[in-house]
Amino acid sequence: MTDQADLERVFRSGRRMLWALCYRLTGVAADADELLQETFVRAMERAPRAGDADVTRWLVRVATNLSLDRLRARRRRDYVGSWLPAPVETPQAVASGDGVEVSYERIESISYAFLLALEALPPKTRAVLILREVLDYAASEVAEVLGTTEANVRVLHHRARRRLEAFRSKARPLREVAATTRAAVQALASCLVRQDIEGLQALLTDSVRTVTDSGGEYTALRAPLIGKERVARFHLETARRRAPISRLELREVNGLAALIIETTPIRPQMAPRVVLRCEVDPSGKITELHSILSTRKLTAIRFRAAS
Repeated sequence: MTDQADLERVFRSGRRMLWALCYRLTGVAADADELLQETFVRAMERAPRAGDADVTRWLVRVATNLSLDRLRARRRRDYVGSWLPAPVETPQAVASGDGVEVSYERIESISYAFLLALEALPPKTRAVLILREVLDYAASEVAEVLGTTEANVRVLHHRARRRLEAFRSKARPLREVAATTRAAVQALASCLVRQDIEGLQALLTDSVRTVTDSGGEYTALRAPLIGKERVARFHLETARRRAPISRLELREVNGLAALIIETTPIRPQMAPRVVLRCEVDPSGKITELHSILSTRKLTAIRFRAAS
């Protein structure tokens, strides 16, 4: 077993990377928190006696496989309503010392659009894509992590890239959509507060979709709602029912502006906290609205008081 002090040092130095790996694999920040702790417990029990690089690779293997087990278990269970990734707050730069290009690449790899695209991939294929393209692991290293062959890793990587072609062809870099997204979110907040239906409809595309995720905990849509008139009326009515709102704040979530909403519910079925985010088209109009209400999905968002 590696010396405990050395093991703790290696774990601390790789903590952020391991957490981000677990988050990308599961799409849930609370899962990433738990899996990180479980990885550390296993490391204390059975980490190999080796150099720092070998121990780090071992930690990545443990975290990856624990995350895949969690992802498979989640997909076997019935989920009430629509499933959305858990939002996380992102800083202006991912880490001090990183170049601008590296920072944007890291943020884009936890962007909401990317996490939603990953949901279309089988668990092992998802892991291959993340290890190869985000952590820049060689095929041989990925094979060791997943207990498979290099040939199989290459096949899975090819399948992952092919299945994400549609996403990649439509995706625009976050830096290109940051300003238009922020403007759309600010205008959205103004319309909700003023109950301005004409203004809100003008922000939306004709085929706009809205999706809510409460995991069955609070009142929410069971399926996406489509069409700007229906979507506008839904969000205005929801805002009216939440009034008075104690906090309506714009923050950077998964690399883009989003609204953090806090209120005092008049009924137990109403969510007291919501993250409301959107996707925009090249003209700046909103194509999708996502409301995340589930308490477990909001553990990485700073609120005024704990639930």
